[in-house]
Amino acid sequence: MNSVKTVILMTTMMVLFILIGNLIGGQSGMMIAFIFSLAINFGSYWFSDKIVLAMYRAQEVTRKEFPELFNIVEKLSMKANLPMPRVYIIDNPTPNAFATGRNPQNSAVAVTTGIMRILNSDELEGVIAHELSHIKNRDILVSTIAATLAGTITFIARMAGWAAMFGGGHRDDRDNGNIFYELALIILAPIAAMLIQLAISRSREFMADESGALISGKPLGLASALNKLSKANETLPMHNANEASAHMFIVNPLSGKSLLKLFSTHPPIEERIERLQEIAKGRR
Repeated sequence: MNSVKTVILMTTMMVLFILIGNLIGGQSGMMIAFIFSLAINFGSYWFSDKIVLAMYRAQEVTRKEFPELFNIVEKLSMKANLPMPRVYIIDNPTPNAFATGRNPQNSAVAVTTGIMRILNSDELEGVIAHELSHIKNRDILVSTIAATLAGTITFIARMAGWAAMFGGGHRDDRDNGNIFYELALIILAPIAAMLIQLAISRSREFMADESGALISGKPLGLASALNKLSKANETLPMHNANEASAHMFIVNPLSGKSLLKLFSTHPPIEERIERLQEIAKGRR
């Protein structure tokens, strides 16, 4: 169901993209916007992992340095039929984790020092299984495309807005209804694109929770971890986190700063925990 929802949302965003591109310059404008989007997607796909790891000063570590973490990642990677990802540690007291990489063969799992302090073995396995699920489901690619499309829609909508402001003289012969339609599209399309991006992110989190619970076989361990991580990030949000990468973490690192839950990149923790408890009871 989450996969179907993602396809529908991505299709809706593509339609928005086509409408905005067509609005700003007809077929040629739509083609330029599409090429622009492809270029950004290409760069994001190949370099996003290096960028986000450098952004959080993540350091690659060895089995000798973190044997327990390595053993968990290795064991769960084998259960998920995935190649062993690179393992990174972020020196940060806020407990959190994320996965990145353009495909399973070029993937990485990063955890903070804070998460290593507060989670027991079952909880840590649940978190790592969740992150490996993102890799297995290629969520990094999906979220990158969604973020790029949303950003491009916002950019070309702004360009259309500037064109409408300074090119009004050419619109005298236009139908008023058509002008109102264009203005509404310019204003509402970026908002709609952002909401679709958030919906895609939430859908992928639910899917990673469910897949992670199956990989680890410990849904209650993940549920307990989410409860701990949510409370910790509420009281001690990650000081160097930003909105562009917030969706990558297992819980929202900005939750302590955010007042509008509607615009959160993650589903409500209570709902995620409830679903995991249902999985543990065999109801899902």
